[in-house]
Amino acid sequence: MDTFLFDKIVFGPVKSRRLGVSLGINLLPTGCKVCNFNCIYCECGWNDKAEMKYHSLPTRTEVFEALETKLREMFQKKEIPDVITFAGNGEPTIHPFFNEIIDDTILLRNKFFPDAQISVLSNSTMLHNSRVVDALCKVDQNILKLDSAIQSTLESLNQPTGKLDIDNLISNLKNFNGKLIVQTLFTRGEYQGEQVNNTSEEELSAWETAIKEIAPQKVMIYTIERNTPLSGLQKIPLSELNIIAQRISLLGIEVQVSG
Repeated sequence: MDTFLFDKIVFGPVKSRRLGVSLGINLLPTGCKVCNFNCIYCECGWNDKAEMKYHSLPTRTEVFEALETKLREMFQKKEIPDVITFAGNGEPTIHPFFNEIIDDTILLRNKFFPDAQISVLSNSTMLHNSRVVDALCKVDQNILKLDSAIQSTLESLNQPTGKLDIDNLISNLKNFNGKLIVQTLFTRGEYQGEQVNNTSEEELSAWETAIKEIAPQKVMIYTIERNTPLSGLQKIPLSELNIIAQRISLLGIEVQVSG
């Protein structure tokens, strides 16, 4: 199925299902996806190793200049963003100057739109890096992925390009002491002849236990909205997502559902 890539460093603003009016920052190449996950549902498509070698990451200076230009333009037009969001064509925290770029973004946000939030959408894989953790602790919305608390399902859904242990991942999430938002995408389908389903009772029980241990300030649950690289994935009905959300609400944790 057709997927898409962001063609700019700074894109939008767009109306986000979960974040409101969002100005996006893409720290990855504009010509290909670069990620240490290869999720079967990713709207940016599959990783293309052959294509990656022809593209480079934007520099810190390029990001600063692009963001400053766009924020000044929005300020002059009185277009007020709710949030500045790091997302884009892959995993933003793999950028070698992620920490410094976060500092730059805070500076520019405070100059033009001090009431806007800064959000990072991350797949949680770089939490062993203290500089990444330090940067994530500076932002308003530290949104970290946990699609499954079961190793085999994580590998099927997210397909990490390197070794990733689910127990270590959950431990790293717990280390934020609640200063994070956990984001989970629910879907069902088949990949390479095997069923992939993170909505079963076994899955939900393990995930709920992990959420209780992590104790985030909020949980965002959602399902696929756009085209996915793997065909046949199921969009989970809103009614089913709401039932899943009730399990988290009973833990005393705020939950946001996007169908």
